[in-house]
Amino acid sequence: MKVIGVTGGVGAGKSAVLGWLDKRPGCRVIMADQAAHRLEEPGEACYEPLTALLGTEILDASGRIDKGKMAARIFGDGELLQKVNGIVHPAVKAYLLNQIEKERAAGKLSLLFIEAALLIEEGYGEIVDELWYICSEESVRRQRLKERRGYTDEKIDSIFKSQLSEQDFRTHCDVVIENNGTLEEVYTQIEKELGEYQWQKQ
Repeated sequence: MKVIGVTGGVGAGKSAVLGWLDKRPGCRVIMADQAAHRLEEPGEACYEPLTALLGTEILDASGRIDKGKMAARIFGDGELLQKVNGIVHPAVKAYLLNQIEKERAAGKLSLLFIEAALLIEEGYGEIVDELWYICSEESVRRQRLKERRGYTDEKIDSIFKSQLSEQDFRTHCDVVIENNGTLEEVYTQIEKELGEYQWQKQ
Protein backbone atom coordinates (compact mmCIF):
# COMPACT_ATOMS: atom_id res chain seq x y z
CA MET A 1 0.00 0.00 0.00
CA LYS A 2 1.24 3.45 -0.94
CA VAL A 3 0.40 6.44 1.28
CA ILE A 4 0.04 9.77 -0.52
CA GLY A 5 -0.35 13.11 1.22
CA VAL A 6 -2.44 15.65 -0.68
CA THR A 7 -2.35 19.40 -0.12
CA GLY A 8 -2.95 22.67 -1.93
CA GLY A 9 -4.26 26.18 -1.47
CA VAL A 10 -7.90 26.97 -0.85
CA GLY A 11 -9.93 26.91 -4.07
CA ALA A 12 -7.55 24.53 -5.84
CA GLY A 13 -10.26 21.89 -6.20
CA LYS A 14 -8.91 19.28 -3.79
CA SER A 15 -12.36 18.15 -2.64
CA ALA A 16 -13.54 17.20 -6.13
CA VAL A 17 -10.34 15.28 -6.85
CA LEU A 18 -10.37 13.46 -3.52
CA GLY A 19 -14.05 12.60 -3.89
CA TRP A 20 -13.23 10.90 -7.19
CA LEU A 21 -10.25 9.04 -5.73
CA ASP A 22 -12.27 7.81 -2.76
CA LYS A 23 -14.65 5.99 -5.12
CA ARG A 24 -11.88 4.16 -6.94
CA PRO A 25 -11.36 0.45 -6.17
CA GLY A 26 -8.54 -0.14 -3.71
CA CYS A 27 -8.41 3.50 -2.60
CA ARG A 28 -9.34 5.34 0.56
CA VAL A 29 -9.20 9.04 1.36
CA ILE A 30 -8.85 10.41 4.89
CA MET A 31 -9.48 14.13 5.44
CA ALA A 32 -7.60 15.67 8.36
CA ASP A 33 -10.45 18.14 9.02
CA GLN A 34 -12.94 15.30 9.36
CA ALA A 35 -10.55 13.47 11.68
CA ALA A 36 -10.31 16.61 13.82
CA HIS A 37 -14.10 16.86 14.05
CA ARG A 38 -14.28 13.24 15.17
CA LEU A 39 -11.59 13.78 17.81
CA GLU A 40 -13.51 16.77 19.20
CA GLU A 41 -16.57 14.64 19.98
CA PRO A 42 -17.35 13.86 23.66
CA GLY A 43 -15.11 11.08 24.93
CA GLU A 44 -12.54 11.53 22.17
CA ALA A 45 -8.94 12.73 22.55
CA CYS A 46 -9.45 16.48 22.02
CA TYR A 47 -12.75 17.02 23.83
CA GLU A 48 -11.58 17.35 27.43
CA PRO A 49 -8.42 19.39 26.67
CA LEU A 50 -10.38 21.83 24.50
CA THR A 51 -13.19 22.34 26.99
CA ALA A 52 -10.62 22.78 29.77
CA LEU A 53 -8.82 25.43 27.71
CA LEU A 54 -11.79 27.28 26.23
CA GLY A 55 -14.54 26.66 28.77
CA THR A 56 -18.00 25.13 28.51
CA GLU A 57 -19.20 28.22 26.62
CA ILE A 58 -18.05 26.51 23.40
CA LEU A 59 -20.54 23.64 23.90
CA ASP A 60 -23.98 23.35 22.37
CA ALA A 61 -27.12 22.23 24.20
CA SER A 62 -26.23 18.56 23.74
CA GLY A 63 -22.75 18.99 25.21
CA ARG A 64 -20.89 18.80 21.91
CA ILE A 65 -18.31 21.33 20.81
CA ASP A 66 -19.94 23.98 18.61
CA LYS A 67 -17.44 24.91 15.88
CA GLY A 68 -18.92 28.39 15.51
CA LYS A 69 -18.69 29.10 19.22
CA MET A 70 -15.16 27.75 19.35
CA ALA A 71 -14.11 29.92 16.40
CA ALA A 72 -15.66 32.99 18.05
CA ARG A 73 -13.83 32.21 21.31
CA ILE A 74 -10.49 31.99 19.49
CA PHE A 75 -10.99 34.84 17.01
CA GLY A 76 -8.24 37.46 17.16
CA ASP A 77 -6.26 35.66 19.86
CA GLY A 78 -3.14 34.24 18.23
CA GLU A 79 -1.81 32.77 21.47
CA LEU A 80 -5.05 30.92 22.16
CA LEU A 81 -5.17 29.63 18.58
CA GLN A 82 -1.66 28.29 19.01
CA LYS A 83 -2.74 26.43 22.15
CA VAL A 84 -5.77 24.95 20.36
CA ASN A 85 -3.57 23.83 17.47
CA GLY A 86 -1.20 22.32 20.02
CA ILE A 87 -4.05 20.10 21.18
CA VAL A 88 -5.68 19.25 17.86
CA HIS A 89 -2.77 18.82 15.43
CA PRO A 90 -0.80 16.15 17.39
CA ALA A 91 -4.03 14.23 18.04
CA VAL A 92 -4.94 14.26 14.35
CA LYS A 93 -1.46 13.13 13.36
CA ALA A 94 -1.61 10.26 15.86
CA TYR A 95 -5.04 9.27 14.53
CA LEU A 96 -3.77 9.25 10.95
CA LEU A 97 -0.73 7.16 11.89
CA ASN A 98 -3.07 4.68 13.55
CA GLN A 99 -5.26 4.52 10.43
CA ILE A 100 -2.20 3.93 8.24
CA GLU A 101 -1.08 1.06 10.48
CA LYS A 102 -4.57 -0.47 10.44
CA GLU A 103 -4.83 -0.32 6.65
CA ARG A 104 -1.36 -1.79 6.19
CA ALA A 105 -2.26 -4.65 8.50
CA ALA A 106 -5.57 -5.27 6.70
CA GLY A 107 -3.78 -5.39 3.36
CA LYS A 108 -6.85 -4.49 1.30
CA LEU A 109 -5.85 -1.10 -0.08
CA SER A 110 -3.57 -0.18 -2.94
CA LEU A 111 -3.57 3.56 -2.21
CA LEU A 112 -4.31 5.60 0.90
CA PHE A 113 -4.66 9.36 0.40
CA ILE A 114 -4.37 11.76 3.33
CA GLU A 115 -5.54 15.34 2.82
CA ALA A 116 -4.45 18.09 5.19
CA ALA A 117 -4.23 21.84 4.72
CA LEU A 118 -1.07 21.96 6.86
CA LEU A 119 0.49 18.83 5.40
CA ILE A 120 3.87 20.48 4.93
CA GLU A 121 3.87 22.70 8.02
CA GLU A 122 2.97 19.79 10.32
CA GLY A 123 5.66 17.50 8.94
CA TYR A 124 3.38 14.95 7.31
CA GLY A 125 6.14 14.21 4.84
CA GLU A 126 7.51 11.91 7.53
CA ILE A 127 4.48 9.61 7.50
CA VAL A 128 3.60 9.48 3.79
CA ASP A 129 5.42 8.01 0.80
CA GLU A 130 4.74 10.99 -1.47
CA LEU A 131 3.46 14.54 -1.19
CA TRP A 132 1.08 15.75 -3.90
CA TYR A 133 0.26 19.39 -4.59
CA ILE A 134 -3.04 20.12 -6.31
CA CYS A 135 -2.77 23.61 -7.75
CA SER A 136 -4.71 26.13 -9.80
CA GLU A 137 -3.87 29.58 -11.08
CA GLU A 138 -4.75 32.32 -8.61
CA SER A 139 -7.40 33.78 -10.92
CA VAL A 140 -9.12 30.38 -11.17
CA ARG A 141 -9.03 29.86 -7.40
CA ARG A 142 -10.38 33.36 -6.80
CA GLN A 143 -13.29 32.80 -9.20
CA ARG A 144 -14.17 29.46 -7.59
CA LEU A 145 -14.18 30.96 -4.09
CA LYS A 146 -16.43 33.81 -5.18
CA GLU A 147 -18.89 31.59 -7.06
CA ARG A 148 -19.01 28.59 -4.72
CA ARG A 149 -18.48 30.15 -1.29
CA GLY A 150 -19.48 33.75 -1.83
CA TYR A 151 -16.16 35.08 -0.56
CA THR A 152 -15.16 38.72 -1.05
CA ASP A 153 -11.82 39.75 -2.53
CA GLU A 154 -10.74 40.96 0.91
CA LYS A 155 -11.45 37.59 2.52
CA ILE A 156 -9.73 35.74 -0.32
CA ASP A 157 -6.65 37.98 -0.02
CA SER A 158 -6.50 37.29 3.71
CA ILE A 159 -6.71 33.52 3.19
CA PHE A 160 -4.10 33.52 0.43
CA LYS A 161 -1.67 35.47 2.63
CA SER A 162 -2.06 32.96 5.46
CA GLN A 163 -1.12 29.97 3.27
CA LEU A 164 2.19 28.80 1.86
CA SER A 165 3.33 30.37 -1.39
CA GLU A 166 3.13 28.56 -4.72
CA GLN A 167 6.91 28.15 -4.67
CA ASP A 168 6.88 26.66 -1.17
CA PHE A 169 4.27 24.08 -2.16
CA ARG A 170 6.19 23.12 -5.29
CA THR A 171 9.50 22.89 -3.42
CA HIS A 172 8.19 20.47 -0.80
CA CYS A 173 5.91 18.28 -2.93
CA ASP A 174 6.94 15.33 -5.11
CA VAL A 175 4.06 15.54 -7.59
CA VAL A 176 2.19 18.58 -8.93
CA ILE A 177 -1.34 18.10 -10.29
CA GLU A 178 -2.58 21.07 -12.34
CA ASN A 179 -6.29 21.79 -11.93
CA ASN A 180 -7.04 24.72 -14.21
CA GLY A 181 -9.25 22.97 -16.75
CA THR A 182 -11.80 20.17 -16.56
CA LEU A 183 -11.85 17.45 -13.93
CA GLU A 184 -11.37 14.90 -16.70
CA GLU A 185 -8.01 16.51 -17.46
CA VAL A 186 -7.06 16.24 -13.79
CA TYR A 187 -8.09 12.59 -13.65
CA THR A 188 -5.92 11.88 -16.69
CA GLN A 189 -2.90 13.39 -14.91
CA ILE A 190 -3.57 11.23 -11.85
CA GLU A 191 -3.97 8.07 -13.92
CA LYS A 192 -0.56 8.75 -15.49
CA GLU A 193 1.08 9.37 -12.11
CA LEU A 194 -0.30 6.14 -10.71
CA GLY A 195 0.32 4.03 -13.77
CA GLU A 196 2.49 1.59 -11.82
CA TYR A 197 -0.09 1.38 -9.05
CA GLN A 198 -2.99 0.03 -11.05
CA TRP A 199 -6.33 0.36 -9.30
CA GLN A 200 -6.86 -2.85 -7.36
CA LYS A 201 -10.14 -4.28 -6.20
CA GLN A 202 -10.54 -4.51 -2.47
